[in-house]
Amino acid sequence: MMTTKPKTAIVNCEQIVTICSNHQQFLAGKKQDIIESIERRNQIGVSIVFADDGRIMAIDYHDRIDNWLCQNYGDNCWQTIDTIDGNGCSLIPGLIDSHSHPIWAGDRIDEFDRKLRGETYMQIHESGGGINYTVRETKRATESELLQSFLQRINQMISCGTTILECKTGYGLDYECERKMLRVIQQASTMSPIQLVPTFLGAHSIPSGMTADQGVEHVCTMMEQLSRKEPELKIEFFDVFCETGVYNHKQTEQILRRAKELYPKSYLTFHGDELSDQDSGRLAAKISAHSISHLEYLNTDGIEVMANRNIAAIINPTTCYLLKLRKPPVREMIANGVPIVIATDYNPNALCYSLPMAMNLATIHLGMTLNESLIATTLNAAYALNRSNDYGSLEIGKLGNCLLLNCSDWRHLIAEFGHTSSLIRNVIINGKRIQ
Repeated sequence: MMTTKPKTAIVNCEQIVTICSNHQQFLAGKKQDIIESIERRNQIGVSIVFADDGRIMAIDYHDRIDNWLCQNYGDNCWQTIDTIDGNGCSLIPGLIDSHSHPIWAGDRIDEFDRKLRGETYMQIHESGGGINYTVRETKRATESELLQSFLQRINQMISCGTTILECKTGYGLDYECERKMLRVIQQASTMSPIQLVPTFLGAHSIPSGMTADQGVEHVCTMMEQLSRKEPELKIEFFDVFCETGVYNHKQTEQILRRAKELYPKSYLTFHGDELSDQDSGRLAAKISAHSISHLEYLNTDGIEVMANRNIAAIINPTTCYLLKLRKPPVREMIANGVPIVIATDYNPNALCYSLPMAMNLATIHLGMTLNESLIATTLNAAYALNRSNDYGSLEIGKLGNCLLLNCSDWRHLIAEFGHTSSLIRNVIINGKRIQ
């Protein structure tokens, strides 16, 4: 006897892009350019059914879905199912943003102008701007103010197709403000329809007046205080900005090893090789990091290590484009079998809510294919956040996060980059229509 019942169905789609069919954790190399889908055939559309627990019950041609439902739940079963007409539409897995900095106060639009006039990221940083400016403004903001602006940003991201969002701290750099940011994430998790993944980035920058070594001690003390005083504050990932002028290879290792000691169930990641070669691949292997972000200066040995260890490469095309950085060696990483992920890196320095826009930049600017970019924002992004058992593809048994698109071919979502939200008819979270 079936214990779950059909709750929602999307029927008669032109195509349903499942991504894969064998519950793969990620796809890499040539496989990252191969997506699985079911297309309308002989005028018969494709349908999907979600159970009342949010999981996918069936995906097939509509006539087969209809027969299966009537046989198992009776001829009148459709009367109790929330039915969404997918005629003329494509259905894809919900997009997953695996790298963002969405909690902050202040406005750094002047820095955009300064960069266009020739100043570099590090020059602005060293003059008191950049992260340090945002830290000052975020410290001044109340928890309520940060929460309200964060919820507004989440809604903008949902309208662009984001269904799971990784959220970093890092604009506090002291215990009180970093705790405030974690509290904001936790509160927003109870108020937002999408899943939020908290990442502690207390090592985003060296606090003013400290050396890097003092910063390491300071960050470790913050983590110790959080684990002791605030055990209810959820932290899934720990992150460090590993870069010349911030925390070096050795200091990054110290911080992340201490994080793992204090939070043994957490995962490690770090910003690496963004502005210079920090030998991030070797460091990631040494500390068993799950992913590395940016990677513009990733070296050949690092590519090999990441491929051998299945370390996810989180590429941020918006940041690379806006800061006019060297392009990360994406094609070399793909050729060697590194799982590629695309994220927005949403932050005060890269104000992009839209994963489809990041996907467009990845294809045009970094040479990825459309298929590679979709896998990089679905299955591989789920893998980067340790969620590919339940998310990232449309397979029976997985939770039903998906986007119903106002187009018969999903590729329009990337090609028509100027109006993402108008291409998304419905956002489905755990089998429920939220937009």
